[in-house]
Amino acid sequence: MTHTVPIVFVIVPDPVGAGFVASLARPGGNATGFTPFEFGVGAKWLELLKEVMPSMTHVAVIRDPAIASGLGQFAAIQAVAPSLGVDVTPVNARDPKEIERDITAFARYPHGGLIVTGSALAAAHRHPITRLAAQHKMPAIYNQRMFVEAGGLISYGPNFLDQFRRAASYVDRILKGEKPADLPVQSATKYELVINLKTAKALGLTVSPTLLARADEVIE
Repeated sequence: MTHTVPIVFVIVPDPVGAGFVASLARPGGNATGFTPFEFGVGAKWLELLKEVMPSMTHVAVIRDPAIASGLGQFAAIQAVAPSLGVDVTPVNARDPKEIERDITAFARYPHGGLIVTGSALAAAHRHPITRLAAQHKMPAIYNQRMFVEAGGLISYGPNFLDQFRRAASYVDRILKGEKPADLPVQSATKYELVINLKTAKALGLTVSPTLLARADEVIE
């Protein structure tokens, strides 16, 4: 990677861990930009899934253990799980066969749910993941709306288009003389809640009017 040409990145989950910047507040080099979420959003995913399925007692979490953001999101979910009365089981996102094997084994126990954390691998495997959730009648929450468009139950995550719009403002400031090193890396400010009522019906779930009222989009 060049160390002289200014770079504005978007949708980079862990720019510090990846070595793109020294810190979020003070990037320190020729790169800065926007990260899609803070790891703490994992707690929100578990809370929303528990709201959809109050009887849930254990949850499988699909995450990429090879990246810091995968471990960070999983840790955030683990931290809040005891207060919600939920046990957490990690599932690696490496390949569809491994995911299918682990989810099939997990689905043998009742009152289970699924959380799919943000990673390139999970996005690439979204169709087999949503198919497995439907096959095992497992309520699932995802980090991107495209999973819900593919038949998933619910998603809560950043508006990626907004990140590109905000990145344009950084490009403008750099072209006017500011340095990337002085522009802090920013997290997402707009999060969207999307619910697929058709999937909820197939799972035998009733989504509360309160949750529906909070949704940014409802797919029927």
